[in-house]
Amino acid sequence: MNPELEPVAGLDDERTVDLVDDDLPVLPDQTADDTDRGWGEYSSGNDERLFEDRPPHW
Repeated sequence: MNPELEPVAGLDDERTVDLVDDDLPVLPDQTADDTDRGWGEYSSGNDERLFEDRPPHW
């Protein structure tokens, strides 16, 4: 067994951990690759037309 890889007892006990909550998201809700621009397309504002064209039974 490699002695360099063995854990040293007591070092984690001395380590300080800052528990400040910055309210920053760990992961974004949407990445840049998941957008129209990420796919090399122009952003399309087609939602209004689609809502207007929906059938009356909706």
